[in-house]
Amino acid sequence: MDATGDPALPVDVVVGGHPFLLRRAVAADVPAVVALLADDPLGAGREDTGPGAVPGYLRAFAAVDADPCQELLVAEDDGEVVATLQVAHLAGLSRRGAVRTQLEAVRVARRHRSRGLGTALVRWVVEDARRRGSAVVQLTSHASRQDAHRFYARLGFTASHVGMKVEL
Repeated sequence: MDATGDPALPVDVVVGGHPFLLRRAVAADVPAVVALLADDPLGAGREDTGPGAVPGYLRAFAAVDADPCQELLVAEDDGEVVATLQVAHLAGLSRRGAVRTQLEAVRVARRHRSRGLGTALVRWVVEDARRRGSAVVQLTSHASRQDAHRFYARLGFTASHVGMKVEL
């Protein structure tokens, strides 16, 4: 069982016969998670991997970690963090009071991309959401991430809504 008593974690996610340990992140993982978030054109412009930024990321991690409806997950390969994703279970009144599972910030280290790890992680989230009784798994993806859109479509996600936001 993980720290929240969830018997689903930690778990080995096997890709091509190779196990990756999927577990809840801990504070010591934050620099590695931020490095994964920064390792693409969008992330490079909005993340700060310098040591001065660590306290802000640690505060955000503490808030996520303390929220029983959220999970920041990491996948390890021989003790090294090689992937991350964040999951939130959102209660709502729509859909007759159904819970929606929100998938965010899916990132896989460059050397592990296009090998099935991202697919295995997203499939694990979908199955975990089903086990928890969620009615839907949803995500947003920046309009410029065309490769990510094709990836999610291959996993059965459909572009059913238009996302909007206001930068503050």
